Amino acid sequence: MKVRSTSALRRTLAALTLTAALGLTAACSSGQDDPSQASDGGGQAAPAASDGGGAAGDPQAQQPQEADVSDVPEVVATVNGTEITKDDFVQTYQSQYQQMAMQQQAGGQAPDEEQLKTQVAEQLVNNELLRQGAEDAGIKASDKDIDTTLDEIAEQSGLGSGDEVVSALEQQGISAEQVRQDAASQFAITTYIEQEADIAEPSDEELKAQYDAMVEQQSAAGGSAEEVPSFEEMKDQLAQQATMQQQNEAATEIAGKLRESGDVTINV
Repeated sequence: MKVRSTSALRRTLAALTLTAALGLTAACSSGQDDPSQASDGGGQAAPAASDGGGAAGDPQAQQPQEADVSDVPEVVATVNGTEITKDDFVQTYQSQYQQMAMQQQAGGQAPDEEQLKTQVAEQLVNNELLRQGAEDAGIKASDKDIDTTLDEIAEQSGLGSGDEVVSALEQQGISAEQVRQDAASQFAITTYIEQEADIAEPSDEELKAQYDAMVEQQSAAGGSAEEVPSFEEMKDQLAQQATMQQQNEAATEIAGKLRESGDVTINV
């Protein structure tokens, strides 16, 4: 079997979000959290700054920490003959490590590197399984599908358009061609999950319950319920989160089934 690399897929996020886009445009986005459980939480945009660690004027407190990747093998995993390389892994791992480091800075705790390495490897394997599943199902993104996907990512990231997503990533050294390839992969995976799973649109009752829980959590944390936008203002965002939650759960289940029937080797 011919071995090919997954270098065409830059995956910092889980299968349902374009990894490079949300990970690398965090500094120019609104910093909105995008919880993703499809691949063990790999889909959150890193916060633009730490809320708790050091003082705002302390450059040391805001310096991103570098993770130790010296022990990562050149081939992190093989999925049905497709290699996930060290470059693929490090790109995702460094992003998530820095995010965890910033979040834990206030408590003085260092990220658990071994646990995170295992988590990221599993994440990338699941995403590759889903990508292969979409390819086997004959799902292919058109130019229009790619443009729509980039526009959706822009909206999630607080950017104005898909072109802004491309520009932001080009500033990070990722070519426009690469970004569009990633968007095509995202579209294919999302479409595949929607075909394989029963993703139901959340009802108003479910969304209202979700909203009430959020208000209660705000109050329990010592905040004022009045600080939370109204239900009508939050409704679309809550619906998006509820749908993504279903997609993430479905992605995990589908990837698990694909792994059972596939040939997967993880080297970290």
